[in-house]
Amino acid sequence: MSALGQTTASRNKYHADAYRFVFEALHHTQQKLKRPAASDLDDDRAHITGPELLYGIRDLALERYGLLAKDVFAHWGVKGTGDFGRIVFELIERGEMRKTERDQLSDFLDVYDFDDALDRDYKIDVSQTL
Repeated sequence: MSALGQTTASRNKYHADAYRFVFEALHHTQQKLKRPAASDLDDDRAHITGPELLYGIRDLALERYGLLAKDVFAHWGVKGTGDFGRIVFELIERGEMRKTERDQLSDFLDVYDFDDALDRDYKIDVSQTL
């Protein structure tokens, strides 16, 4: 997936912040994986898979929202990883993101459980506070 434009709030099935967050997580994931931003439509070097994006979403959400990440997602109408896939594919349909032939909505289904990934597995780093 790579970003091509910005989303229009009036067409969203989910909260507008969820769409913005997906774009931010895409850029976050590209940087984390040291992938360049897409320079043109044929540039496959920047491609991020569905699972890669989902783990980038998780990491950015925990960094930004901490233990509230699951509640923030619920406020946006996002209840599982499949919802992020639906957001991505809405953006693809609108021409605001692009995909490769390999990308499918099923790539986003049940990749991780929000309770585990955003709550039970959350670690608070206190090494700098003591």
